[in-house]
Amino acid sequence: LNGFDLRDALIPVKAIEHRLGELGLQFLLGSLAITPLRRLGLNLIRFRRALGLLAFTYVTLHLTAWVWLDMGLRWSEMAADLWKRPYIIVGMIGFLVMLPLAVTSTNAAIRRLGAAGWARLHRLAYVAILAGVLHLVLLSKIWTTEVLVYVALALALLAVRLLPRAARQGGVGARV
Repeated sequence: LNGFDLRDALIPVKAIEHRLGELGLQFLLGSLAITPLRRLGLNLIRFRRALGLLAFTYVTLHLTAWVWLDMGLRWSEMAADLWKRPYIIVGMIGFLVMLPLAVTSTNAAIRRLGAAGWARLHRLAYVAILAGVLHLVLLSKIWTTEVLVYVALALALLAVRLLPRAARQGGVGARV
């Protein structure tokens, strides 16, 4: 084992962990981009559920990579890590708010909840994206161009939803 450094073996684990998280964030941003794109005339609504479920899948794999590959199922170390690294708690919050979204992403769940109830519940996606970008910001420690782009995209996608409907459609009574 001369010349073998355990840290070299751990680097691929971090790379896998980070890539899975990044894909989860990208798919979540993609799912939130569907509505603004639809308002611009590009109707991709049939892909929104799949994008949301892909986001949840990659976030779940990201969490699994941290729990299993990175922490080696050492629960006491994980608990200690939660207090040392607040970005982990923020990431966990994002994952937890995505759970009911994934569970209720079936046609049967939509019927049970009713369209209005389902739509209200699925506003948790906004909490999830905020938790996701905050997790990234806290994890990154420095504001790289990539981090800034993710934050800007998330905030822009949320801001579009705050515009009054008339202003979004450029109709009569639109605010200037």
